[in-house]
Amino acid sequence: MPKISEKGLKMPSSPVRKLVPYAEAAKARGVHIYQLNIGQPDIKTPEQAINAVKDTDMTVLAYSHSAGNQSYRDKLAVHYNKIGMNLTDENIIVSTGGSEALMFAMGSICDNGDEVIIPEPFYANYNGFATASGVTVKPISTTIENNFALPAISEFEKLITDKTKAILICNPGNPTGYLYTQEEMDQLTALVKKHDLFLLSDEVYREFAYDGRKHLSVMNITGLEEHAIMIDSVSKRYSMCGARIGCMVSKNKEVMATAMKFAQARLSPPTFAQIAAEAALETKQEYFDEVIGEYIERRDVLIDGLKKIDGVEVANPGGAFYCVAQLPVEDTDVFAQWMLENFELDGETIMVAPAAGFYSTPGMGKNQIRIAYVLEKESLEKAVRILDHALKAYKA
Repeated sequence: MPKISEKGLKMPSSPVRKLVPYAEAAKARGVHIYQLNIGQPDIKTPEQAINAVKDTDMTVLAYSHSAGNQSYRDKLAVHYNKIGMNLTDENIIVSTGGSEALMFAMGSICDNGDEVIIPEPFYANYNGFATASGVTVKPISTTIENNFALPAISEFEKLITDKTKAILICNPGNPTGYLYTQEEMDQLTALVKKHDLFLLSDEVYREFAYDGRKHLSVMNITGLEEHAIMIDSVSKRYSMCGARIGCMVSKNKEVMATAMKFAQARLSPPTFAQIAAEAALETKQEYFDEVIGEYIERRDVLIDGLKKIDGVEVANPGGAFYCVAQLPVEDTDVFAQWMLENFELDGETIMVAPAAGFYSTPGMGKNQIRIAYVLEKESLEKAVRILDHALKAYKA
């Protein structure tokens, strides 16, 4: 029998989606599930994005430019320049989601066996992208005790070798919701310049910064022009996860010319989704103000509720719409599956994402879960109550 590739065997399963069969079985039994495992917002997509697709009069659904529609890239540059990025369309390649942008970035700056340093826990698919690209992840651990703040720069320097090509951050963070401070960004800037590395910044949650704090993009940092690569997406900003439109942004001309070859190899990003994404750029600030206000309320309901559960420790997110909670169980993979297979409260249960899959270091995060607070407040209150009862029943 022909053999599967080593790369394929090493490709990790998604910690967010691997419990789906158990959830489907629970639904078949009539159990209502509060899905806290996936970052699919219930916020409405801006109407103009939906209508732009409905109202198109095209007669041929054609390829776009490999870098994305010219009109969309032009408007994206204007959008970014409103927040001081000083970009042109040549600094932007439109991608099929932020995922493809990350693959383009890794493919453009790394060879097989090269290393990328990533603070963990991190977005689980970084492991998959690295595996697919032949890149070795060098994790640097953050802790729930100090809210997942950036480790000392000296800890980063211990990991840097002649194979190190980049540091990758998610700001604000998935799964932690951590928002990097000005001091931390200054330290990272000095580090990548000192060692001549790239700084990849996944900024798909940029708008979701709370408590009066501001997000600082790598594209706003003077002197980082040759080192900075930004990853962006419409998925969370406009509640358009299904559009699969993102982009890779850099002022480094060699990086962009190289990434363009990867973009040409996949031909073009999806046409209808680009039309929707371009229209979404006209979304008024009031939309974001309302959405951010709603997420702050949801966060506060969730965090306050979790803190009241005996034995649960939770970090307070400064952005995005996730938090990591530490539970009084040995293995949250087992516990999460048990909640779907064997537990319900008044005909309801919850689905969470076990956090071990958001780490690269073996054994880390086994007693943690990621919760996405993308449900309305009443549902979050019910979910917290279910978790409380589930933990008591599990330990009994």
